[in-house]
Amino acid sequence: MNLFQCQNCQFPVFFENTQCLRCGYALGYHGERQSLHALEATNGHWTLMPSDGVLYDYCSNHAHGVCNWLVPTNTPEHLCEACALNRTIPNLSVEGHLLAWQKLEKAKHRLLYSLLKLGLPITPKTEDAEQGLAFDFLSDRQSNGSGNSVQTGHYKGLITINLAETDSVHREQIRRRMSEPYRTLIGHFRHEVGHYYWEQIIRPFPETLASYRTLFGDETQNYGQALEVYYAQGAPSGWEQRFISAYATAHPWEDWAETWTHYLHIMDMVETAFSFGLSIDPLISSSISNVEAVDFDPYQEGNFERILDAFVMTSLSVNSFNRGMGIPDVYPFVIPAAVKEKLDFIHRIIRQ
Repeated sequence: MNLFQCQNCQFPVFFENTQCLRCGYALGYHGERQSLHALEATNGHWTLMPSDGVLYDYCSNHAHGVCNWLVPTNTPEHLCEACALNRTIPNLSVEGHLLAWQKLEKAKHRLLYSLLKLGLPITPKTEDAEQGLAFDFLSDRQSNGSGNSVQTGHYKGLITINLAETDSVHREQIRRRMSEPYRTLIGHFRHEVGHYYWEQIIRPFPETLASYRTLFGDETQNYGQALEVYYAQGAPSGWEQRFISAYATAHPWEDWAETWTHYLHIMDMVETAFSFGLSIDPLISSSISNVEAVDFDPYQEGNFERILDAFVMTSLSVNSFNRGMGIPDVYPFVIPAAVKEKLDFIHRIIRQ
């Protein structure tokens, strides 16, 4: 994530900020420009600092404290690019649902930031019912009276997230039960949108699909049966040499989605390191990385090996900070050579 700056006083500000903590100026995010702006009140609306001659309002969901993105005043729906993707939001009359929605939107807006930076197509289902993207945020009590729990997942462009995932205690219980090293809201969003983009940038293109199958396997094998085998038997012995996670072994679709998730993790962390001008030249003899400073924007870098080198050293340093504070590693994974090849494939496909 980029580090932003208030245009009025040059104080550092963050992606979710709605006000500069130094000068008090209102702040709003411009999705098309991919920039956070100080705002000046103008006839009941807002203008950017510096002005681009356009009047803006906050997205309608700003009233609920879930969005700081801007829309031109003459926008009919008055929803930003991120909020326009919502098909179902939580029932805000239920206690705790507003807080849950705020957590979901914080993660989803960060997801949209990355997708926009990568130049990936983002079309709401309201504009394209077949190929578009949409989100349902549901609690178990919203499961149409079926008595079944809401399943977090993806189906034909619709991503469903169970509100229970916003509860850190619930999430930790599932993480332990599933023997997962990592389980977060942003991880869920990145994983499920990976399934969506497989349908957009892999399946329609025969040559790309053939390359995908070489690396990830044949996705035409029965998905339901593959999951049953995985949950009954677990990951095969030696999976660590070929997959980023145990769950990635369940089916080629899950291998893709898990690897895609880590690709977005990597891009986000390296951009953050770049924004802070981090030096990563360790005071030890090391052959881990050829990069001495993160002095490049990963979203503009074609050589994924360079991105990965920067990420390895960045994650090593951040993990060390966490261990010093007695908290879990930020990135508790090892990336084997086979996964590096898969990550490079994703990077090349997106850039194409």
